[in-house]
Amino acid sequence: MVRSMTGFAQAQVEEGPWTLGVTVKALNHRFLDLHLRLPQELEAVEPLLRERVREKVGRGHVEVHFQVEAHERRPLQVDKEFLRAYLELYAELKREHQLGGELDLTAVLRLPGVLRTSSPPLESEEAQQLVGLAERALREALERLNEMRRAEGAALERELRERIEQIASGQKELVKLGQRALPACHRRLTERLEELLGQSPLDPARLAQEAAYLAERSDVSEELTRLASHTEQFARLLSSDGTVGKRLDFLLQEMNREANTILSKASGLEADGLEMTRWGLEIKAQIERLREQVQNVE
Repeated sequence: MVRSMTGFAQAQVEEGPWTLGVTVKALNHRFLDLHLRLPQELEAVEPLLRERVREKVGRGHVEVHFQVEAHERRPLQVDKEFLRAYLELYAELKREHQLGGELDLTAVLRLPGVLRTSSPPLESEEAQQLVGLAERALREALERLNEMRRAEGAALERELRERIEQIASGQKELVKLGQRALPACHRRLTERLEELLGQSPLDPARLAQEAAYLAERSDVSEELTRLASHTEQFARLLSSDGTVGKRLDFLLQEMNREANTILSKASGLEADGLEMTRWGLEIKAQIERLREQVQNVE
């Protein structure tokens, strides 16, 4: 079953002194573009958390945001060196520019990095408990994300199957038209050969070359066979698991190539050629609609 690349999920777990929340948002992208926003307590285990995401998500722009809240109030710490340097610079500028007024201590304490809560080292038992909570919350969030992406993927798969069936039907019609157009192909070949035979002197190699070229130019059987093979492979991929979006897109490129070749060969095949052109254009239209939808397949 295919999965959509877009989705949103949240999870929250609570244990001991910690409450940990995870928010995951996924959007379309050609590759796995992973962005993690981690609190200070989890920065050391970023590689581990990235690996956990890669185990569940194969492709897309994925944003993961962790939030940690401690139930017990932890003591505040002041970066005294930073604060001392700031006060000295303030006093120096005040003397140099003869400024008045007093420093607002509340404003100083709000400066980034001045105040911080003490965090336990990752080697501690409490820190290991936090890492376990992070993995658990991330696992729950990713499971919910994939549930949503599978639900969207099911609707997407239905539409993809409908369109690929229309292409398969068009391919079968083209096979019939190609067989009906054989007399016209033979007439064109005969007329060209008669034209060449009327020339003097006649080059046998040139005659063979023209005959082979005209036969190949009018025959679409190989292109139709490859088109049928590509549609079958496309349908099989829709039933497989894993990351299939890139392979589906590649097959559509090949199908578009075959459709273009069929259209180029259909010209000059009288009434059947016009009908073949109509079916070829319809197939190309379905391929373009498929390519738009496949951009959202993981």
